[in-house]
Amino acid sequence: MKVTKAQAQANRAHIVDTASTLFRERGYEGVGVADLMAAAGFTHGGFYKHFGSKADLMAEAASCGLAKSAEAAAGTDRESFVRYYLSREHRDAPGQGCTMAALCTDAARQPAGVKAAFAAGIEAQLAVASTPEEQADTATAEQARARRIALMAQAVGALVLSRSCPDDSALADELLDVCRADALARMTGASAP
Repeated sequence: MKVTKAQAQANRAHIVDTASTLFRERGYEGVGVADLMAAAGFTHGGFYKHFGSKADLMAEAASCGLAKSAEAAAGTDRESFVRYYLSREHRDAPGQGCTMAALCTDAARQPAGVKAAFAAGIEAQLAVASTPEEQADTATAEQARARRIALMAQAVGALVLSRSCPDDSALADELLDVCRADALARMTGASAP
């Protein structure tokens, strides 16, 4: 039976979405094409009808995951975002969480297409986090961008470090707690405890 163009596009989108989740859970090297296609409900042989290579899929899946993260963050105030991002709940669900925290270290070792997807996704996340007031004044916008970059680096780094510790480690929680308190204190101009 011939697959319609619309169905082929839907199948491709489903494969990309499935890959985005699996890559965040297991890393790029932890997911083979056969396993990925099986998880998406397709045969291994169909992969190359949709993608030229696994690297092509990795770049598209990264773009998908990063876009979803930016979309989710767009409707959230900064304080709520930081509280959730630096939480045990987010830490323990990498497949549903931030693509940057799950895959940045993997992306650093990947082809240019994957790195370009991450750069675009990081820029999109920085843009989503800006406010109209910050954008109105060039000097304010530059300072605010620098603060958003620092906050992003701290939050992603804290999550990556926390995930690298054993699940029951006190240090895993301490990393999140300290960085969350510091980020929230800097947002309000208070000093961290």
